[in-house]
Amino acid sequence: MTDLFVLGAMVGPWQIALIVIIILLLFGGKKIPDLMRGLGEGIKEFKKATNEKDDDNEEDKPIEDKSK
Repeated sequence: MTDLFVLGAMVGPWQIALIVIIILLLFGGKKIPDLMRGLGEGIKEFKKATNEKDDDNEEDKPIEDKSK
């Protein structure tokens, strides 16, 4: 069963080309830049939210007294 999963997960150059052609046929050349722009903005928002969460966690930690 795991052998089939590993073989199915391998993507070669022909498979990538086929995926690109299918995306072009479905969405057309004019909508793809808009889709990519939206995807990039979504990734930026996600990174911003995770960085804000990390900053909040650092502020909640007590400051250790290093003079001991």
